[in-house]
Amino acid sequence: MHDTTKKAVSARLRRIEGQGGGVLRMVGDDRYCVEGLTQINAVRAALHQVEKQILADHVSHCVAGAIESGDEVDRRHKIDELIEAVGRMTR
Repeated sequence: MHDTTKKAVSARLRRIEGQGGGVLRMVGDDRYCVEGLTQINAVRAALHQVEKQILADHVSHCVAGAIESGDEVDRRHKIDELIEAVGRMTR
C-alpha cells in the first residue's frame, strides 16, 4: 500500500474507531434507537470509503504492477484475486 494511502486510511479508521465507541456509549446510555441506527449507518458509509481507497490502491499498485511485469501467472493471479475481492464487497 502506498504511504499516502496508508496514512489516509489509518486516519479514517481512527475516526471510525471513535464513531464505533460513540455507538457503544449510545447503547450504554439507552439513547433513542434511531440515533444509534443513524450512527451505525455513518460507520458503514465510512468503512465503505476505506474499502474504496484500499481497492483503488490495490488496482493502481499491485494489479497494474502484475500486468506491467509481463508475468502471465502473476497477472492471472492478481486479476483472479481482484475479481474475488470485488465479489466479496458486493455481497
